[in-house]
Amino acid sequence: MANKEEKPEGKDSSWKDFIYNPRTGEFIGRTASSWALIFLFYLVFYGFLAGMFSLTMWVMLQTLNDYTPKYRDRVANPGNVNTPEKYGNYYNDTLQEQNTVCTEGDYYMQENNELVKNVCQFKRSQLRQCSGLADTNFGYAEGQPCVLIKMNRIIGLVPRGDPYINCTAKRDTPLQMQYFPSEGRFDKMYFPYYGKKAHPNYVQPVVAVKLLFSEQDYNTQLTIECRVEGSDLRNNDERDKFLGRVTFRIQVTK
Repeated sequence: MANKEEKPEGKDSSWKDFIYNPRTGEFIGRTASSWALIFLFYLVFYGFLAGMFSLTMWVMLQTLNDYTPKYRDRVANPGNVNTPEKYGNYYNDTLQEQNTVCTEGDYYMQENNELVKNVCQFKRSQLRQCSGLADTNFGYAEGQPCVLIKMNRIIGLVPRGDPYINCTAKRDTPLQMQYFPSEGRFDKMYFPYYGKKAHPNYVQPVVAVKLLFSEQDYNTQLTIECRVEGSDLRNNDERDKFLGRVTFRIQVTK
């Protein structure tokens, strides 16, 4: 009788031996001790990396201050005309009654160890015709709009002098304006600011500028520039057009 042909087992046995070789005890080409050394190496290596990362983060955190940010940026505005509920609560006279009645014309220095600093009152009613209390349209309906201007909150800022807002229209003839509070002043009692954590209820003061447009000014776009004057704050740096000043365009159509 003819012998049956036997199938070659070379290829099947080779990949099976690669997975596990019973003769040498190797698994995927390595013995148990070899795999243990590799595992130990990577365990030490990644453990070292994790330790270095943790140490770096710890050192960086030691340079931070809970009350003063290392890097400062512009703060968000309290709201705009599309979200009146924001600025309505932001300058709420009832809430301001809970704050301190401070001495006008004097800096409110609080160098004590209190974690939470007191806040000086800034009542919305100080803005009078531009407060939005009697006229919720802020003068826009009558063609003499109010513009609210504020200074960014800068921790520790104590400006020398008496800072106030002065606005001019960029045209040949001057534009009549009214300022609220009187003379557009930022009273010293609102300085310094101690930061969001130490001064959580702080409300920065604003100056309202009422633009007294006449019939001749309607339907014409005007450029208005407002600067902080009367102090040591810079407002004429040509490299930074927003340092100590702001420029905006406005047009009243009637």
